[in-house]
Amino acid sequence: MEISGKVFVVTGAGNGIGREVVLALLGRGARVAGVDVSEAGLAETTKLADAGTRLSTHAVDLTDRAAVDALPEAVTAAHGQVDGLLNVAGIIQPFVRVEDLTHEQIEKVMAVNFWGVVNSVKAFLPHLLGRPEAALVNVSSMGALAPVPGQSAYGASKAAVKLFTEGLYAELKDTPVRVTVVFPGAVATGIATNSGVDIAGRDQPAEQTTPKTTPAPLAARQIVEAVQSGPYRITIGSDARMLDRFARLAPRRATEMIADKMRSLLGDRGAGSERPSA
Repeated sequence: MEISGKVFVVTGAGNGIGREVVLALLGRGARVAGVDVSEAGLAETTKLADAGTRLSTHAVDLTDRAAVDALPEAVTAAHGQVDGLLNVAGIIQPFVRVEDLTHEQIEKVMAVNFWGVVNSVKAFLPHLLGRPEAALVNVSSMGALAPVPGQSAYGASKAAVKLFTEGLYAELKDTPVRVTVVFPGAVATGIATNSGVDIAGRDQPAEQTTPKTTPAPLAARQIVEAVQSGPYRITIGSDARMLDRFARLAPRRATEMIADKMRSLLGDRGAGSERPSA
């Protein structure tokens, strides 16, 4: 779809990949409604964009269904229409094993990463279906392709986004809405800080467990190009592409390879034990 002159809603617009997506869309002549829980982050994005009325900002907690349901009215009041929704917002969990996570921590990750996507899709999909052409892009994670110890709840939330988006693709394939799921590999962002997670010097979430790091502006550019071309799925970074292939060809080997790489970060508790044979 043509980007110039279109209106896009971008979640996670106050930092990281989301902010870069906003800037990239504006750079191609779009109008953008940036959504984030952080007013300060949105203010910084507005300053960097210097786009005048082509950018509106909306400080909204995506887990608040009533607040998200009110967003379409606010966006259409600012821009007149909605042609695309890009769900980029996400948080990680504390870098610990499941046994050391509280139920509340798991619920928070699922609420933001999965239910935030569900809430925004439910709110904006009727508007997208009313356009001659529209884009719906949901950002999953390399962590949805194979498990990352210490990020099991995060990976589960992003795997839910993957299948939810693929289901939307199947349901909407004969409509004007083109649906894309995105799997970023390691991307240089401050996701740990923005998630309120202290990893004690191990600022390496599921997308940052390899040295092959993609700059956030480059990741954003690939996402915006996906809006234009409308692919079923994209992977960002050679690490994500490698893991995508490896996890499909040899899922157990991929799981064990990642577990071995992550052992030093989680502690070597299981080093002396044998793996089960089945």
